[in-house]
Amino acid sequence: MKTMFAAAAAVALLSVATSAGAVATDLSTWTREGTGGTWVLAGDNNSVTQTVNGAPTVFYSDFNAIGRSLSGTIRVNGSSDDDFIGFVVGFNPGELGGPSDFLLIDWKQLSQSFHGFAPVGLAVSQVTNGLADNAGAWAHNSLGVTELARGATLGSTGWADFTTYTFDIEYTATNLKVAVNGVTQFDLDGTFGDGRFGFYNYSQANVTYAGIEDRILPPTGGVPEPGAWVMMILGFGAAGTMIRRRAVIA
Repeated sequence: MKTMFAAAAAVALLSVATSAGAVATDLSTWTREGTGGTWVLAGDNNSVTQTVNGAPTVFYSDFNAIGRSLSGTIRVNGSSDDDFIGFVVGFNPGELGGPSDFLLIDWKQLSQSFHGFAPVGLAVSQVTNGLADNAGAWAHNSLGVTELARGATLGSTGWADFTTYTFDIEYTATNLKVAVNGVTQFDLDGTFGDGRFGFYNYSQANVTYAGIEDRILPPTGGVPEPGAWVMMILGFGAAGTMIRRRAVIA
């Protein structure tokens, strides 16, 4: 009896894991925001390139980020500039112009003084008043943009031209994890609002995001996700049926 119950439970848990597996993300349902960018979708709907050197711009998902992960690659296909590439998380439509409540993950190739001083490297910031071509987006120290952390190994290291980097972002209501090339850069605890995933560029052209996948994260607390409840109930039901059949045969 115990063996049958364990087998049924294992099947149920395997089904949950399978249903939450990563899937290719259809970027044709995503939306661009901001006048400073042009986002060109590839024919496979799984890759997009931002082609303009302009004001902050985002290309955001049609699904919310809480309880999900996003992964893929990012690459700058040029050598004529040295500015910001990255992501927004917990972003809601219209927030680029403020007011807002989302996280900005941006990566500067070289240090530069323009709207204040922007140091080289990868950072995560809280954005409460949108992003514009000003000191907030540039220097992370005013106008509703507050820097929270620098990357563990890339906090003072810029991205390289013509180099493909893998990224993995996991987001919950209490934690943000970001890895680049398999190395965790941020594992940030806090209280975070829901909203979309998005790609982000500021004053940087010819940036390609490709091979994008998203998945539902496994439950982190004591209460499973609704989908997990369904699969476990089905598994327990199957276990009960097998137990009853064995009792009848005996």
